[in-house]
Amino acid sequence: MSNQNVELLAPIESSIAHQPVTIFHRFEIIDGVKIFYREAGPSDGPVVLLLHGFPTSSHMFRNLIPLLADGYRVIAPDYPGYGNSDAPAAATFRYSFAHVTEIVEALLSRIGARRYAMYVMDYGAPIGYRLAIRHPERVSALIVQNGNAYVEGLLDFWDPIKAYWAENTPERRAALARLVTLEMTIFQYTDGVSDVSRISPDNWIIDQALLDRPGNQDIQLDMLHDYGTNVPLYPDFQAFFRTYRPPTLIVWGKNDKIFPEAGAHPYLRDLPEAEVHILDTGHFALEDKLDVMAPLIRDFLDREVAS
Repeated sequence: MSNQNVELLAPIESSIAHQPVTIFHRFEIIDGVKIFYREAGPSDGPVVLLLHGFPTSSHMFRNLIPLLADGYRVIAPDYPGYGNSDAPAAATFRYSFAHVTEIVEALLSRIGARRYAMYVMDYGAPIGYRLAIRHPERVSALIVQNGNAYVEGLLDFWDPIKAYWAENTPERRAALARLVTLEMTIFQYTDGVSDVSRISPDNWIIDQALLDRPGNQDIQLDMLHDYGTNVPLYPDFQAFFRTYRPPTLIVWGKNDKIFPEAGAHPYLRDLPEAEVHILDTGHFALEDKLDVMAPLIRDFLDREVAS
């Protein structure tokens, strides 16, 4: 039976440790590109891989990492073009989900992360699922937060983007430039959140500073166009779910207009044992609901991965 819970009224009691945790900020050169990642926790602990969304970076996990790192080796990379990783010009580097997946896979191999539970969100979902269909035996568990793998989850917000996938013209591309503006970045953090004072403005200040780097708009529009290559892989992602049945926790912000709640429930077709929690928040749920999500995540990992 699946366990579907709506917003919890109070944070769950948890045994999460309150000891100080050191987070290491590291780089590896992968295919000539400097890739940044955050790492914390015991080097021999079960690995938890945190895969970020657009337009952010491993920064989105800064508050979650210390709450897991007393018992887990937590790894959170920045993709090329994001965060503290290099951002080579779009004219000289192939910005695609396939290429980013190859780089993340190479990073994990380099640092000896051979099996991992994955937290996937937004862009992190197709990257994580591409990793999974390449190496299903490496995935110990899934934590899915507003990360899509079903056509039911691509609703009205995606209509102009689908038009761009179908017709890659300068006009279609220019029409989507609004998605990398400060207004849109703030929207992603605040829309659907009942108390905006819970959201640190540092998020959009940091993200927008990186989006505004010379050439970064082209990087983001290339990635947005390439997102269309993920949709034909949805049946492969779903086959991975059905065949391997990884233990799965779904924590989803129901007010997200980008990846709406409609994308959460189809997972149960292929993962009927998944634990589902629909939260009263928006796209970047960790910013608003860390006090609810962290105990859920820790309890899930302790049951399904650590044992």
